[in-house]
Amino acid sequence: MVSERSLDVLRVIVQDYVASREPVGSKSIVERHSFGVSAATIRNDMALLEEEELITAPHTSSGRIPTDKGYRVFVDQLADLRPLTSAQRQAIEAFLGASVDLDDVLTRTVRLLSQLTHQVALVQYPSLSRSKVRHVELVPIGDTRLMSVFITDTGRVEQRVLDVGAPLDEAVLADVRARLNATLGGQGLAEAAERLASFADQFPTAQQPMVRHVSTSLMEQVAANRQDKLVMAGTANLVRTEEDFSGSIFPVLEAIEEQVTLLRLFSEMAADQNGVSARIGRENAEFGLGETSVLTSGYASSGGSLARLGVLGPLRMDYSNNMAAVRAVARYLTRLLGDD
Repeated sequence: MVSERSLDVLRVIVQDYVASREPVGSKSIVERHSFGVSAATIRNDMALLEEEELITAPHTSSGRIPTDKGYRVFVDQLADLRPLTSAQRQAIEAFLGASVDLDDVLTRTVRLLSQLTHQVALVQYPSLSRSKVRHVELVPIGDTRLMSVFITDTGRVEQRVLDVGAPLDEAVLADVRARLNATLGGQGLAEAAERLASFADQFPTAQQPMVRHVSTSLMEQVAANRQDKLVMAGTANLVRTEEDFSGSIFPVLEAIEEQVTLLRLFSEMAADQNGVSARIGRENAEFGLGETSVLTSGYASSGGSLARLGVLGPLRMDYSNNMAAVRAVARYLTRLLGDD
């Protein structure tokens, strides 16, 4: 049974190893931390931690480093989620508040999160398969060309330019626009696709070719919105920590390129009492990420759809700071999208 003091020893081993990348010995613990006991007593605590497989010796006669299990205990019981500084909070508000649309805000989110944590940052688009159509706009941009704009209740905007092959009539275009919004407004994406398939049939024969151009383009835009996807930034941060991986880093880089794999990992992560989820080391082995940790939190869009954002990096990461940053950015993103 691990004592409270032994858990405190585990805490400082994790913190010192994360800070220095050097194995931590009993002498350095006594010198750097106020335990009020001898180095021999600390060695006994470390022996108990090693028996419980919470720490291990990477080399003979060296100090100790945390194991996957040790990091898990640290995250579950010992990590102190330090609040972000006022400067960090202001940076989040200023940087994300300048976003112009959903694509921009999510791109800014991963850039910001990677800078705050020095890890790979990931953000999932709001659950697009459950999105609903908010509005469709048709904008003429030439004699035969127009732009179709498809907007969902999650704030997603898809734009396409198409040539309908015949001169545009403003009155006809206005009629098509009105009927599209009456037909699609408030519909889920699956229902919208079904209605678009036969949309042109309600128009006079002479107008149907133009309307079919429009409805086909919109069906492609609907299909694009039904695909869940991730935005990523900060891969260079992973490369900078290559020493934290036992072998080649390339399998990790290949794994994080597989969006389907990462989305499945996200879907399996449940938040703890702090609103943050953590998957550590071997818990990620089935995804090809057995030497990484993944921290995520959920956010909500204006349409009520839920999605996740987070960071991925080596086991040796600043869990307290990174968990606090992930939680803070997720909360701000929920407020920002909820105001739209």
